[in-house]
Amino acid sequence: MTSGLLLASALSGAAYTLAPGPAFLALLGIGASRGRRAGALFLCGHFVGDVLWAALSLSAIIGARTFGTLFFDLLGFGCGTYLCWLGFRAATARRDADGTIATEPKRPVLRGLAFGLSNPKAYPVAIAMFTAVLARYANALDWSAFGPLLAAACAGFVVADAVLVSVIGADVIRRFYSRHGLALTRASGVLFLAFGVHAISTAGSAVWRRV
Repeated sequence: MTSGLLLASALSGAAYTLAPGPAFLALLGIGASRGRRAGALFLCGHFVGDVLWAALSLSAIIGARTFGTLFFDLLGFGCGTYLCWLGFRAATARRDADGTIATEPKRPVLRGLAFGLSNPKAYPVAIAMFTAVLARYANALDWSAFGPLLAAACAGFVVADAVLVSVIGADVIRRFYSRHGLALTRASGVLFLAFGVHAISTAGSAVWRRV
């Protein structure tokens, strides 16, 4: 196990976390409207999903497709359906009497957990990141490296999460969100719907080809 390989895994984890997607937009809204603490709680919940998808991606890379695609095709249906539900709620959001947006989560940790485990971009993005960065170390990848590589990826997640928390709590971001939060929420809802429909259609096509 070389330091270069561990650094590559950490960079993969950081790049995966910083890649824009549905969870990134959700974090932006939560952090800008409720502050860094709520954003950090969201990321704590999301971290569980980060570890899960990183573990599956490393297993697939090391084990030469140990996991088949059927599992992820079926998972795509559930992920897509959940994201469509979130998208519909966000796209039709309104402000409550106190001025807060109705879709803002009361429990950021649970929302982060749900996003982390159901995000349809998670597995393909994770495996793409790890494959691209770890490809040059292919000969050194075996099951004895799994634990250290996953730990290094987790370190990358934490560093990237710290960067995100510092950004979302900035005054300029919060002021912008206070003015345009509802429009951003509705726009992100449309994007969530698009991601969800795409996930469902992709999974459906893959399963249909198997029939």
